Amino acid sequence: MPVSALPSRVGAGELGESAFHFIELLKKNHVKIWQILPLNPVGYGNSPYQPYSSCAGDELYISLDKLAEDGLLKEAPEAFLQNAKRVDYDAVRQYREPYLREAFAAFQEKNGQEEPAYKEFVSQDWVYEYGVFRALKKANNGACWNDWAEEDRNWPENRHELLAETEAEAQHQMFLQYIFYTQWMNVKKAANEAGIEIMGDVPFYVGQDSVDVWGGKDNFLLDTDGRPIFIAGVPPDYFSATGQRWGNPIYDWDHMKKQNYQFWVNRIGYSNKLFDIIRIDHFRAFDTYWKIPATCPTAIDGEWIEAPGYEVIDILKKEIPGLNLVAEDLGLLRPEVLVLKDHYHLKGMKILIFSVDTSGKYARDTFHDVENMIFYTGTHDNDTIMQWYNGMSTAARRKVRRMLKKAGASYGSMKERFLKYTLQNQAEYAIIPLADILGLGKEGHINTPGTIGSPNWEWHLPNFTQAEKELHKFGKLIIETKRV
Repeated sequence: MPVSALPSRVGAGELGESAFHFIELLKKNHVKIWQILPLNPVGYGNSPYQPYSSCAGDELYISLDKLAEDGLLKEAPEAFLQNAKRVDYDAVRQYREPYLREAFAAFQEKNGQEEPAYKEFVSQDWVYEYGVFRALKKANNGACWNDWAEEDRNWPENRHELLAETEAEAQHQMFLQYIFYTQWMNVKKAANEAGIEIMGDVPFYVGQDSVDVWGGKDNFLLDTDGRPIFIAGVPPDYFSATGQRWGNPIYDWDHMKKQNYQFWVNRIGYSNKLFDIIRIDHFRAFDTYWKIPATCPTAIDGEWIEAPGYEVIDILKKEIPGLNLVAEDLGLLRPEVLVLKDHYHLKGMKILIFSVDTSGKYARDTFHDVENMIFYTGTHDNDTIMQWYNGMSTAARRKVRRMLKKAGASYGSMKERFLKYTLQNQAEYAIIPLADILGLGKEGHINTPGTIGSPNWEWHLPNFTQAEKELHKFGKLIIETKRV
């Protein structure tokens, strides 16, 4: 369940009342893990996988009501796009902006910048650099940093003195990060006290238009203007006949090795503060990654290159106590990827809608029960379970129903049968998108890989009315399948 999709009075999910209410619903119905999408500031196409920073949180999630409770707003904001079924990112950001600036002014007036907790937070290396990045981005009309004025492009190397207006904006951005962090850690604390672990999501790559690349150019294969020479993606697959051309810059692994992979230690180490479990998106790139010349318009032309996965994960395990990683190991993989995953005893992922084969006389599940595994009905990149089922032929649906009946999931709605089938699997974890618990069709589809922009990432739950009913049924299934 993405934080952005939580019900809200102001058009997009926040770290306020609805987040705490959701945690209570999960606790009441025996759910032990809440998996979310990346919380970083979304960039191009509103994708959480193309963020402005690996450490920063999106100010979109800051609860305005909490700011009012803390005395940083004169009054709670009026409702805006309440009960919306889609997130209108631009409209919501525009609406929220004056309130966030009012809160910063009040914080300054109270001399909050002298608070020990604030001073400790902003003393972290990444915070000021991120503040400057966002301030310079604003000063350069929102352009990608490659297109900024030369002295701004090279600020991390020369750290010239900023104009007063730019410095003030950097301070504002630092304040937003402090508030985000404080509110998020309160949500995480509530979840943990309710016996719920938060599974965060860390993309393997970072976005080109990010403080990570701008402030650490030597970590990437870039030309003299800071533009990628090679970019990331995957070759033609189930999702796209021309592959997926993501556009993320490729890491300079030789340079990173000389730095003892400090970039990864910093990045994963900070995420480890925010989450109890970290899902590494596109884990297979720790084994081999698809390297596409930046001049190629598609992802067809590229080559698989071996990555130093064992070296990196060894360092992460050594430097970050208690690190709990999950490997997103979906798609066509060479056997070495699974060997790498199993070497560190990491849980992998299997998806129900990809494991059911209806091509024969009978439908069969090609996924064999494995304990150290997570079984999903689907993810944010797939059709919802009911969208998938309803898109089948009549004959295929009949075969699936027989398969479910044979497995002991023969009563209730089709949605309930799928949920029971998933929960009774021997995989150690079973994770179900809330859209599947609600039985949503196309309207609950979050993202279509290989496409950019609306309606991707816009799904939003208007209220908890139906969710409360369906989570109650789900809780009974959890008991029935002995997952309590």
